[in-house]
Order: sequence, then C-alpha cells, then structure tokens
Amino acid sequence: MEEAEGARSVGPASEELRAEAPRGGYCPSAEEAALEVSWVQGFSSKNFGFINNQTVCYPCGNYILFLDIETKKTTVLQCPTGQVGALAANGNSQVLAFSDRKLNPIIYIYTFPELSKLTELKGNAQLDYTLLAFSFTGPYLASYSSIPEFVLSVWNWQESILLCSESQPGVTVTSLSFNPTNWQQLCFVNESSVTVWHIERNNDEYHLKQNPVKLPGGQKFESPQKDLFFPVSHSEDPYYGPDLPVSAIAGLAGDEAETFMPRNYIKPSVNPTAHCWNATSKIYLCCKEGCVLAIDAETHSVSVLQRKPLPEYLRKVSDVVSYIRREVQIKKGGKPKDLQNPVSFAMAFCNEGLYAAGREGILFFYHIKDLQYEMKICADLLQPISSLLFTPDYTVLLLVTDQGTIYTYKPTHSGEAVKLLDACSSCFLAADFLTSGDKYCVSVTISGEVQVWSLEDGTCLSKLNLDIEATAMACCPSSNSVAVGTKRGQIYFLDVTKVEAPRVIHRIFLSEFPVLSLHYDQHGQFLIARATEGHIFILDARPSKLFQALGYVVLAGEVLDLSVVSDFENDLVEVVVLLNVAELQRARLNIFCLPSALATDNDKYVNEQGMLNASAIKKEQYDLDYPLSSAVRLKDNIVYGYCSCAPFICKYHLSEENMLEEPSVILSEKRIPSNQFGSGFLCLSSNTRWLASAAKDGVLFIYHTFTMDILAQKHCHSYQGGGIGSVVFSLDGRFILINGKNDGALVCLKWKKIMKNEVEEATLHWKSLLAILNTSTSNENVVLKSLEEWRLDPESTSESIPKFKKAPLKSSNGEVTGEDGNITSLYSASTNDMTWIGQKIKKVLIEETQRFANQKSELQMRIKKLRETIQKMMHENEQVPDIEKLEQQEFNLDIEEQRRAQVEAEQEVARVRKEIEMENLANCYLKDIIKHECWDSMCVKGRAVKCFHMACEVKNYPLKERSEEELETLEKVLQLKKIETSDLQVQRRNLEIDPEFELSKEGGEKAEVVVADGSASCCLIGSLSSQYGGDTSVLYHQWDLHTKEQKVNQIVLLKDIIYKVKTAFNKEFDIVARRKEREIARVNERNLRIQEILAQLDLKVDVWEPALTDNEIPERALTVQDSEIKVEKYLTQEEREKEEMQAKLEMERRLAAMDNERLRALNDMMGGVLEVKKEDILKMDIPPPPFISKPEHVWNDEEKKIFEEYEKKVKDLNEEKEKYRRGLKNELKKLEASIQETTQNFDETVCKLSERKVKLEMVIYQEELKIVNLVYALLLDEELDTREAGLHNFLMKKEKEKVKTARTIQTTKNKIEAYMNTYENAVVEDKNLERGFAKEFDDVPANLLGELFQLYKLRPKTTVTEMLLDTANPYGDCSGSAESYKDALTLLMKAMDELDSPENMPIGLDPSIWEKFCLARRNKMQSEQQVKWKALRLAEMQAFLQRRMDDNEMIKSEIEDIFKELTWLQEEKMKLELNLTIQFLLKQGQVELESTGIPDYADAILINKSVIEELNCSIMAQGEKKIASMVEGKDFSKGIFQLEWEHKKMRMQIEDLNQKAQDIVTLPLSKDRQLFLTVLDYDSCISRHISVMEQTLGVMDKLHKKNVKNRQRRIRELEKCISLKEQENYELSLELKEMLVSVSERRHIFEAADKQHASEKIAKQRYREILKQKHLRALVKEQEEQFEILQAEVERLRSSTLPNL
Repeated sequence: MEEAEGARSVGPASEELRAEAPRGGYCPSAEEAALEVSWVQGFSSKNFGFINNQTVCYPCGNYILFLDIETKKTTVLQCPTGQVGALAANGNSQVLAFSDRKLNPIIYIYTFPELSKLTELKGNAQLDYTLLAFSFTGPYLASYSSIPEFVLSVWNWQESILLCSESQPGVTVTSLSFNPTNWQQLCFVNESSVTVWHIERNNDEYHLKQNPVKLPGGQKFESPQKDLFFPVSHSEDPYYGPDLPVSAIAGLAGDEAETFMPRNYIKPSVNPTAHCWNATSKIYLCCKEGCVLAIDAETHSVSVLQRKPLPEYLRKVSDVVSYIRREVQIKKGGKPKDLQNPVSFAMAFCNEGLYAAGREGILFFYHIKDLQYEMKICADLLQPISSLLFTPDYTVLLLVTDQGTIYTYKPTHSGEAVKLLDACSSCFLAADFLTSGDKYCVSVTISGEVQVWSLEDGTCLSKLNLDIEATAMACCPSSNSVAVGTKRGQIYFLDVTKVEAPRVIHRIFLSEFPVLSLHYDQHGQFLIARATEGHIFILDARPSKLFQALGYVVLAGEVLDLSVVSDFENDLVEVVVLLNVAELQRARLNIFCLPSALATDNDKYVNEQGMLNASAIKKEQYDLDYPLSSAVRLKDNIVYGYCSCAPFICKYHLSEENMLEEPSVILSEKRIPSNQFGSGFLCLSSNTRWLASAAKDGVLFIYHTFTMDILAQKHCHSYQGGGIGSVVFSLDGRFILINGKNDGALVCLKWKKIMKNEVEEATLHWKSLLAILNTSTSNENVVLKSLEEWRLDPESTSESIPKFKKAPLKSSNGEVTGEDGNITSLYSASTNDMTWIGQKIKKVLIEETQRFANQKSELQMRIKKLRETIQKMMHENEQVPDIEKLEQQEFNLDIEEQRRAQVEAEQEVARVRKEIEMENLANCYLKDIIKHECWDSMCVKGRAVKCFHMACEVKNYPLKERSEEELETLEKVLQLKKIETSDLQVQRRNLEIDPEFELSKEGGEKAEVVVADGSASCCLIGSLSSQYGGDTSVLYHQWDLHTKEQKVNQIVLLKDIIYKVKTAFNKEFDIVARRKEREIARVNERNLRIQEILAQLDLKVDVWEPALTDNEIPERALTVQDSEIKVEKYLTQEEREKEEMQAKLEMERRLAAMDNERLRALNDMMGGVLEVKKEDILKMDIPPPPFISKPEHVWNDEEKKIFEEYEKKVKDLNEEKEKYRRGLKNELKKLEASIQETTQNFDETVCKLSERKVKLEMVIYQEELKIVNLVYALLLDEELDTREAGLHNFLMKKEKEKVKTARTIQTTKNKIEAYMNTYENAVVEDKNLERGFAKEFDDVPANLLGELFQLYKLRPKTTVTEMLLDTANPYGDCSGSAESYKDALTLLMKAMDELDSPENMPIGLDPSIWEKFCLARRNKMQSEQQVKWKALRLAEMQAFLQRRMDDNEMIKSEIEDIFKELTWLQEEKMKLELNLTIQFLLKQGQVELESTGIPDYADAILINKSVIEELNCSIMAQGEKKIASMVEGKDFSKGIFQLEWEHKKMRMQIEDLNQKAQDIVTLPLSKDRQLFLTVLDYDSCISRHISVMEQTLGVMDKLHKKNVKNRQRRIRELEKCISLKEQENYELSLELKEMLVSVSERRHIFEAADKQHASEKIAKQRYREILKQKHLRALVKEQEEQFEILQAEVERLRSSTLPNL
C-alpha cells in the first residue's frame, strides 16, 4: 500500500537514485517518475499517545510521527487524504486511529510497527472529528464529531461496526476517555460541564445513556443548582396566587421550559480543565478555580478534595520556600506562581497517586486519601505543560510542553525530568539547502528559531533562537552563511560552517519596512531583499565584504514575487520582479540587471542616497495579459506565471520590442491547466529543467520546463493547514524541501524513481556549479570563520564594522552552554540604531551642510543685520504721531509666510466652524426628536397655573391623541357591553321575574341588580369616578369578571374612564388658565392708570406687574430670545455693512425729526400743548409780578393791590392742587384694592382647583388600582395556562418514553427467554460431557480410569499467573467482561499445552487413549468457558432488563406526579375564576374589625318580635317627621341662597355687558367682520366656498396622478426596452471579442498550416460573421431610431403635462 510504503523512514540520503531508462519519449510522465517522503519534522502539543512501551506518536500536518523514546528515531505515516484530524493510540493492542479533515471524514485504523491499514470507519460526520478515544479493554473506539452534528459514537473497530451514537447539539468537547476498568463508562468533558455516558448492552444491541454531573459553582463551591421546572413544593399566597416555576412566568411551554434558567438564577460553576480515572472507577477533575474534584461514576456524586493541613513546623518551612520561589520568579521578570492552588491542564494516575501539571510548568504529585490530599513538587520545567501520559507499562511519564519540548520522568526513581525532544512549537517559515546541497539544510520558524538538519535522516544537529519575528530566510551559495529577514526590516547573517554550533556574525538594519523575501544569485555574489512598498535592496552576499548594502530600487506598485536569473556568460544577474497593477487587473514584469562591477565600483551605479540609477541597471518593463501571483524566468526569455484568477499556468515569451516606453500587453503563448486551487507560486530547480507549482491545496506538482508535462506530484500538505509555504530544490536535484504554511511540518522529498538522463543532467549541472563556486566558497568560509560572534553595541551602527565581543551562548531555558552545545540564543541590547537608508540620508545632509557652510554663515549674518534694521524702524515708528504710524503688518517681510499662516488660520476656523455646525445639527436633530415625542404628539400640552400671591401651582394632564385602533377597540367593547345588557334585559323580561322578589330571594346578587339599574353606590363600584366626569354605568360589575374577555374589556373601559376624567379636568383647567390671562390683562390696564397717577404725584414706587411663567407658557421654552444669548452675535461682512447703513439712516431720520420749526415754536410758547388739561394742574404755576424783586416800602398802592391779587391766586391754585392730589391718592388706593381683590379671588379659585385635582388623583389611582388587579389576574391566568401547556408537553414526552421503554422491556424479555434456552442447552451439554466420560473411556482399566477422571477435572494454574498484569499498572486485571471470552480461551488453550504433554500421562496408559483424553478435556474446558461466557451475557441482559424496568417505574412515578400537578392547576384556575379581587371604598374614620367569636347571651332578655317591630315603626315615623322638617328648612335656606346668587349673577352680568359695550365701541370693523355681520348664513357661505375649492383641487389632483402614472408606466417600458437592448449589445460585444480572438488564433493556425482547404473554410466562416455583423448593425440602427422616437414622445408628453402641474 502506497501510504504505508511512504510512511516509513527511508535509507541514507547518500544512496544512489534509482534511474530508469526512458520509454520512447523525452519527458517522462507521472507514471515514470515519482516522489517519496525522505523524512518529516514538526511538532504538535496535542493528541499525543503511546502506541507501545517505547514509542510515542503525534500528528504533524499530513503526517503522524512515531518517536522512539530510547533511540530517539522517528518513523512517519502519511494520511492518505490530507491533514490529520483527531488521533488516538492503544498501547495494549498497538493500534492507531486517526481521522482526516476532508468532507465526510473517515477514521483510519493502523497497526504498529507494520503501519498497515486494518480498516476504515465511515460515519455520518460531514466536516471533522474532534476527539477519538480507545477503550483499555475490548475493540472499542469512541469518536466525537464537530459542527454541525456534534455526535458521540462508539465503534467496534475490529469489525468496523457502529455500535451506537448520540447527538449533543452545540456542545464542544475538550476531552473524552473510557473507564480503564469498565469500558461501558465514558467520561465526556467540556469547558463547563462533565457527563458520564453509560454504554448499555442487550445481547447485540448497544445504547448510550447520558448522566450529567452537577458540578459545584463559584469559588466557594456552592451546592449544585436546583431544578426550576419541578419545584419542591407549591406555596400559595391568598393575594398573589400560587407560586409557579420561572419557566411558566417567562411564558415558555415547549422544550425550552425544561431547561430555562433566568440570569439571576445562573450560578457560575467550576470550569474543568483536565480529568483522569482512578482504579476504583472515580474521576479526578481539575478546574480553573484551582480545586480538585472526585466524581463517582456510578452515583454521579461530586466531592471536593481538600488539602491536608500541614503541621506547624512544616507549614512554616512551606511558607518560606513559597516566598523564596515567588521572589526568584519576580526577579526573573516572570509572574509569581500560585503553588497553593495550582491550575492543572494535564493529569495522569498511577499506583502511587495522581500527577498533575499546568501553566506553571511544575509537575505536582497528589497523594489522595479519602477526601484529603498531600501535594509535593516533583519537577520544575519552567515551561507550560500541556500533556501528561504514562507508557502502557506505567514506568515512564511523558511530559509535553507548549514550547515543543518533551521530557521523560520515572516515578520510581523520583529524579529530575530528562529532555527527550527539543522541537519548536512555532510553524516553519522557510527552508533552504546549505552550500553543496547534499548534506545539510537549514530552516527557520516564525518565532525566529533557526534549525540545522541532516539530509540523511532529518536529525536536528543544532538550533539557534534569534528571539525575533522572522519573515524570510535564504542560504548563500558562495559560503556557509545564512540570511534571516525580520519584520522590523533587519537581516541577520549566521555562520553555519560548524553545523553543530551556528552563530550570528552580523546584522544590518536596512529600513523600517518588513523584509518579505531573500534571494541569492547562483554565484552567491548578491543578496536581493524584497521589502514592502516596492523597495528592493541589493547587498553584497560575501562575508569578506561584511555583507555590505550596495543600493536599492523603489518600484511603483505592490511587489508580488521576485526571482533571480544568473547569466554566467555575460557575468550579469537579472532580477525579475512581478508587480500588481490594481487599476488594470493585469500583472507587470520589471526586469533589471546587476553587473558584477556593482560590488567593486559602487559609486558609478548608485546616487548619494543609495538608490540605483535606472540607466545603469537597464530596467525593462512588460505588461502581461493576466493577473499573476508568481512568475519565474528561464534563460531564453521564457516566463512562466501562476495565474491568480484562474487555475492555470501561463507561458510568455519576452521580446526586445516591448520596452519601458509605451509597453504593450504581452499575450500568453500557452496556458497549461492546473489541478490546484487557491493562490500559489512557482519555483525553478537549479538546472531550470524542473518547475515546481505549489498552492493552498497542499499538492506539489513538478513540471518539465520544456514541454510542461507533469513529471511528478505529491500531496505534502493540506488546505486546512494553509497549504504549502515554501519549496526549494537541492543543487543536485535529489531532494526537495517543503514546509507548510500553518501546519508546522517540514517535509523532505526525494525521487523514488526518475529517468536516467534527468539524473545525469542534474548531477552534471551540480558538479559544474560546484566547480565554479569551490574557490570562492573556500575563501569566503575562511573569512566567515574568522569573524567573531556579533553583539549589538549601542555606540556602533550597522554601516560601520561593529565592535565584536565574545559572549557565551545561552539556551532557550536560560542555561549557559559551551562551544559544544547544540542550542544557542541571541540577546540584543538595543534596537534603536539607525537604518541604512537613514544613515545614507544623514550622510548626504552632513555633506551638504559642510559644502554650503560658508554661504550659510553669510546668510545668517545678513539676516541678523536685517533683523536689527527692522527693529530700529519699528522703534522709530512708535515715536511718530498716530497719523504717521504704519500698521504692524507693514514690517512683515515674509508675505508668503504670512499668507500661509492666514490660510492655516482660516482653515482651522473653517474646521472648528464645521465641527460646531455638525454638533449643532446633532443637537437640533435630538431636539426635534424630543419635541416630536414629548410635545408635538400631545393633543393636550402640559402646562400649569400659579396663584398670584401664594405658592400654589396646579398642572393639567398632558394627553396624547388616542389612535384609531384604540378608538375602534373601545367602540367594539361598548357595543358588546350594550348587547350583553340588552340580552340580560330580554332574558329577565322573558322570565318575568320581579326585581324586588329577586332581590329578596338572592341577597348576594343585590349589588348586581343595582348596578344594572344604574343606581349602585360608589362603595360597591370601588371608585368615585362618576362624580368627576366618568361614566361608570358601562362598566362590568366587579362580581361578574370571571372570564378573560370580560377582564380585558373592563380594562379598556377603565382606561376610557380615566381619559374622560382627565379630559374633564383639563376643561376646567383651561377655563382657569384663560381667566388668569384676563386677570393679568385687567391688572395691566389698571397699572397703566397707576403709573400715570404716580407720575403726576411724582412718587417713585414699584408697581406690581404680574406675568405668566415658563410653566404657564411652556411654548416659550421652544424659542430662544435674543436676551438669552450671552455671547456676541457673529456677523458676516455683508451683515455688518447692512447694519451700519441702517444705523446711519436711523440717525438721519432722528436729526430730521428734531429740526422742525413748528414743534420748536410750540415748545417755546405753550410748552408743547395747545390747551391745558386737568391733569396738568399740578404743573401749573402763577408767575410773580415783576416788581417782586423791589423792597416792599418802595411799592405803590397799585403794586400792592397787584401783589394781593397774586397771593390770592396762588392760594387758590394751591388749594386746587391739594384737592386734585387727594383725588389721585384715593383713586390709587381704589385701584390697588381692586387689583388685590381680583387676584385674591383668582388665588382662591386656583386653590379650589388644586383641591379638586388632589381628589381627582385619588379617583385616577382607584381606577388604576383596578387595572393593576385585573392585569395581575390575567397574568396569573396566563401563567397557569403556560404551566399547564408545559406539563402537557412534558407528559407527552414521558408517555412516548414510557411506550418506548415498555417496548424495549418486552423485546428484552423475549430475547432473554430465547437466550435462556440456549444457555440451558449449553449447561446440559456440559453436564453430558462430564457424564459421558466413563462411557467414552470404558475400555480403560478401573485403576487408570479414576486417575484419568482426576486429570479430567484438573485445570492449569498458569492462567492466573499469566493474566496478572504488571504491578505498575494501577488498573490491574481489567478482564472479566463478556468480550474477553476469546482472549481468555486462547490463553487457556496455550496453558493446556503443558498439561497435554506426555510427561503427565499415567503409567501404563496407551498414547492413543491419552491423545483422545486430551482432546476430550479440551472440549470440556471449551464447553465450560462457553457456559461461563453465556452466563455473563445472560447476566448483562438481565441487568439491562432490570434497569429498563427501573426506568419504567420512574417514568410511571413522574407521570403520576404530572397528573397530580395538572389536577392542582385546574383547581387553582377554578379558584382564580371564583375568588375575585373586589375593591371597596370605606369611609375615613371607620375601622373594620374581625369577629371575635359568638357573643355571650347569658344576661340577654327575650322580647317578642312584635314589640320590637312596633318600636321600630314609631321610631321610623318620628324620624320621617324630623327629616321632613329638616328638608323644609333646607329648602327655605336654599331659596335664600338662590336669590342671593341670582342677585350677584345679575350684577356680574351688568358689569360684563358694560364691558362688552365698551369693547364694541372700540372694536375695529374689517371687511371679514362686515361680511360676517351682513351675511345671514356666514358659515354656509364659507363652507360652500371651501367645498368648491376642494372639489376643484381633487379633480386636478386625480388628473395629475393619472398623467403621472401613465408617464411612469411608459418610462418603465422604455427603461426595460433599453436594458434589454443594452444586454443584447453586451452579449454581442462579448461574442465579437471571442470572434476576434478566434480569428487571430485561426490566422496563426493558417500561417502555420498553409493549406488551401483551411483558408476556404476560414473565408466562409468570416463571410458568415461579416453578414451577421451587418445584420446586427442594421438591427442596432433600427433600434436606435425607435429609441429616439420613443424619447421624443416622452419629451412631448412631459411638456404637455407640465402646464397642468
């Protein structure tokens, strides 16, 4: 078998290739050449397993590696169909099981060490198997598939039979294992739960039974969560009803109800990390919380193991040791390890106890006794441990770390862990052959670990850890040096002259761009490094030049691939670069040459910045017709490219006509179909005869470059592992190194068979190349050895030669090794040195600075003088007058800088303004949303009314407009209520029942009749809403609300009552609000008069001016007043100019108004008025006579008389003024009193409104309480229905399960009866054999017959000793089950060979009789073993029957419990319907007391009933008289109050009429009001006018819609026609393109063939195509004319429609 042949390690690499003679062709086919696996290297930290006592196996990519722990040799087995998935090994049977990762995966069973396939297991898995597990005894295998099935299956791998399976939807499993002592128990662990599966067998039937384990929760290990679907007890509250499960409350009735658990009920359980079985069928479980659990597989109980407390002195010692360990770990820079509660991720059990390990890297040993354990540390590996596993003989413990290291530990020796394998867990990045290419190869991982391998057997000779993220690697052909590129743009150079001890000798820091790939030419002269952003660096590859950087090239575009071609004749190196041209969807090739003189005369080819001159390197450019992902060039201008858009390889021939200027697109000469998928790349062999093609599918194809025939192919990697990462040929062509992208496998292939001429060609090329390189290689290796190890010095740079320092090499675990050590490590001190490009730029800047130093100093001096001159001018400018001063910007010499700064400032202002505008826009949007939700949607806006003089405020009820759906529901409920009321009245009328008789007969229904008549009291209704605008007559009575529909309708009616009550209050509120507005208007009118009086009296008193607040006018909050804006308003230049112009015009208007001669004259002569008013009397003054200034003794009589008249006039005037002043003061007091009275009256009104609202709130709360009670009753009813539905669903499942169990019981009974007959027959046959012994040997003498009978009953004792296992095995003898019958019988027959020997034959017995006796004894023993096996099988069947019967009884009890709960639910629903919640109104001050029992009637007097009745009648008569007199007095006082109210009403009407008369006098009459007064029926006139306009508008709207629909339909038809024509044109263009291609191809064929009949055929075909094209052109022209006609029609219709619009 092919995979078995390719699985084993082949012989030495030095043996000759098997060459075969060619079979009549130049290029061999795939059958004549083939590849085989030489060796495979890699590591996987998962799926380890021992296949025997000294061999461990683990998967790696497409291979399974078998490592011998004694010889450390590796054997390989390849998966035949791709990557290896799950893996399991059975060390007892030495078999291996693994799955592949293709669609519909298969499980393969192989034997070891033959590596032959036993069988294949094909299940129903569609994508992948995640876990496999072998049983310790028996041929059983468990598997678990991933998404989408999640199926657990149990197989009999010997017979390839699926025994049983069970689905676990959505459950991801982390580990799976059989019980070593009982294969019928299976542990199933995921991240949050543990399940023990029992495999039950009924003769030839197998069943899986799930038994979930309830894990403790949280850090404190609380008890497991309770069952919420079936609570323990049903408590019942008289008000809140029964206590139901949370699933019923959540409304779940299906399967979800059984597993539903609210978030607050969920308690986080422990998270399992690892598990193992002990010898007593218990499971030890480690958790992330640091605890260790013990699970009983039979009872499924969980116990938490506690650490045994240490004695006082040991505790102190332990604390000291823990402290020291923690401090040492902190000093090393690591995280302190928790040694008290370590988290274990791997466990292994043995006789001594339990071993566990985890992230701490420490191997712990647990000695467990009862529920306590003692813990000790066995080994400290300093690396996270991922797996622990014992050998099958339990003598060696294997420890596997996450970092790729494997250790062995022997518990019996209790020594240190011994390192077995030191691999790398990181994926391989690249691999290459060391110089000469036939002995060693080098690989590098992504983590920067470099390994040196032997090509002979794949032995790892040495390893060096660079501690960097590597991106590329290449080996130099001219020396034993290796270059490693990093993500930071650095290249490390390694010396591998000593393969056992590689070392770093140099590092160069090219740029900040990551290095993508490294390439050497075949001479080993140049190293080409490809970086990102089109950068390509050229370095000298020789150590003698210290790997000097020669220059670099920057290409426009993304560099996809790079290849190097060496021209030995012209001493040139051609570099072929593949670029991606995104906008053209094509590939572009750039080719440039590197002459050998580049290394010697570098300045001639590079500029000062280190960039290569384009003319010197002869750059060429070619555009290719397809996008490529990889390209290689042969020496004869042939280019092969891997197409990235289609699965084929293109062949191109580059001609000299296609140059850089105006490049034309080169068409591919040939397209070779490829059977690969995904992106890929190409690789050429050293002799350019073989072309390797690799892609993401992981299949390697080898083509012959001349004919492109497939030479060989090999499925090395898989698509799941990322495909192939790199491919490289050895120089002699014998080996091929391939590494996977992500699968961590490095594969070395060699030729299994190949043609002889191919071998000779490759060998000849290799020898010729070695002859060329031998001299340079030896010289360079001498230089390479002389270089000391590189260490980074912060003072040195990569340009200069670093200061080399001797440094000891350290291994990855920190241990110092000498020169002979295998593992070395590099630690660099600093990475902040300058890049090579940066050094070049810095050097150029320094040279330019030195060159122009004189000019620079001269310019600085001139600038300094100019600065001093300008400062002097600015100082002089400050001294001159303001009119002569210059502006500050006049002294600015750098106008451009000023403008630039201004532009930047303007841009910043624009940015800030845009941000502010966007923020304002967001705020406006938020404002609009809030306004729409909280303001616009309200039909009644929320507002308030405040008192004038008191802190009392009343708010209305904001109401939303009721939707049409709500109104329809309300109307429907009201109509239904009317129908029910009418129906009830009809029923009563038909029955002719007197209401009074009914009341007396049914006292309990009195309230119902009263409600029906509309005369029920508020006490029974339960609210006072009827007194506040609510109609309670439409409500159902509270005793009638039995059904769900009635309760829902009652809720609708109650909501309507609440709405009406709020609406009634809002109307009263609106009246008060309007009254306040009127009061404020009146106060303002009176304040005007008060202000006039105060002005006349010349008093400065503040006038109280009432105003509405923001709460009373909430609309005010929606508008922003100018006074609210505190910042200065921003005005543009146009707005500022406009404002200045308006201010100027206003000033001119005022000046013109002031310059009025008439007004000036009036002010000068008469004080500005034409007549003196009475109000101006206080301003009047009598002028004194002119002689008043003379002394009195000089006055004459006439003057004295004039003075007396003057005094009299002054006295009269003063009296008039005083009288007028007193009148004004009285008027002022009246006005103030009037204002005070009216406002106080309004305040009283507001207070009454506030009191009414308080009562209204009480009424609303009463109705809402009714609604809450009804809603709760409905919710409880719904929960009961949900619970009932959930129980019915669960009952159906249990009944189905019961039927299934009953059927199984009956079937099992029938099988047991049938098998019982077989067992009894076997017992009878066994007894007959013993009874027939004497008859069978009746010819034997009696003395010998007794001895023979004793020997007949003798059984070998060696069977027991042989079946005793090694004492190191903790599980002992696991046999005893029914399936071990064949093995036990075989061992017994082998043990019988000793008893059947002639030495045990009695003396004197015939040998023929002895042989007959031995045969009979063997038959007897076989019969006994068969009876024993049948008894075990019968016991299993009976146990299975008993378990099913127990299950049946349990199901019966569960069904009975369900029926009981269903009955209880029915009773609760009946109670809920009958026990209604009634709301009563009780008077305040009355307290309802519970009855204390039957009163004591010991001192009571027995009186005749008639006496009591007569007394009651007299009391009632007197009471009626008193009530009549009280009613008469009440009516009289009521009449008095009514007359007073009517008198007051008439006075107020008089006042209102006077006010209306005054308003009518001052009312201006507009045309609309005149029309309203003159036209008799003004409303009908307006309505007729509006109806006519609406009809006209409707007609126009209908006509417009009709025209628009017609135009739209026509446009859609035209657009559909256009799209059809465009599709036809596109198809024609595609056909035309294909025809052009076919024409060109036929032209080439015609030129090659040059045959007449071919030309005639082509001419006919061309003639038909020409006719077809002519017909298509005519058709296109005709369609274009039709389209133009249709477009013109559309324009005409649109123009005719626009006037209507």
